[in-house]
Amino acid sequence: MAAKLSIDFAQEPEQGYERVFARRPQLTNLARNWSGIYFAYDYLPPGETPEVCTKQHGIAIFTDMPTSIRAERRLDGQFRQEDVQEGDMVITPAGVSCATRWNRAGGVILLGVEPVRLAQAGYEFLDPDRVELTPRFATSDPLTHQLGRSLKQAIEQDAIGNRLYAETLENTLMVHLLQHYTVRPLKLQTEVERLPHHQIQEVIDYIHAHLDQDLSLSELASVAQMSPHYFAQRFKQATGMSPHQFVIRCRVERAKQLLKQGRSIAETALLVGFVDQSHLNRHFKRQFGITPKMLR
Repeated sequence: MAAKLSIDFAQEPEQGYERVFARRPQLTNLARNWSGIYFAYDYLPPGETPEVCTKQHGIAIFTDMPTSIRAERRLDGQFRQEDVQEGDMVITPAGVSCATRWNRAGGVILLGVEPVRLAQAGYEFLDPDRVELTPRFATSDPLTHQLGRSLKQAIEQDAIGNRLYAETLENTLMVHLLQHYTVRPLKLQTEVERLPHHQIQEVIDYIHAHLDQDLSLSELASVAQMSPHYFAQRFKQATGMSPHQFVIRCRVERAKQLLKQGRSIAETALLVGFVDQSHLNRHFKRQFGITPKMLR
């Protein structure tokens, strides 16, 4: 295997991947306004990587694999030969070196997670300075696989509103990692206190005032002055919907009002934060059973 590489995806988000795999990924989140997580998907031919050490936590999620792959991996000074299956993942904590060789083509989702992003996911429940992710060779994890594929789909669709959805997925993944793959596993409260009415109303007012913008989970959580995970739990408890579902519903209801006032479908879609007419049509029909054109 080749010489050791040190990579900081915050400084070289595009070149970092190319230095490891000598090619560009098929899909990334670099054009999206996401913070703290670097996403790349690629269908890699047989090959190998040099020994790599990054400033971000590395999560490799294996997908689109017609058959198992035989891999040789050196992770944190330990060597292992393993059969990697669809749905497996590998964890390389920040500052830990890893080198891999594999014998068959397969799809992989690579996430570079800023350590502070992981710690912030549950700051009400733990000391951020004591969060320590543990290295993992290939491990089956259906939830991580599902979340990775959903993130990939959100990037492929590239629609306004997907930032909030994607950040919700990211936060779920961060909490899952904190619960199952750290030296001191996160223990969440089984009962969550209800959000006071005035806090809920502040968030709802903020949503209505910014429907035309690409809202994020962290943005809404900051209005309520709590972590994204804790906010998402308490918001759903109070409204019966996730923040993403609630924002979509608000956008569709505002669109209905504007259409009744004589606004065009294209103009309405932009005013309420949908990327185009088809995006509005899909959610409008799901909510009301008719298309915007039928309403007019």
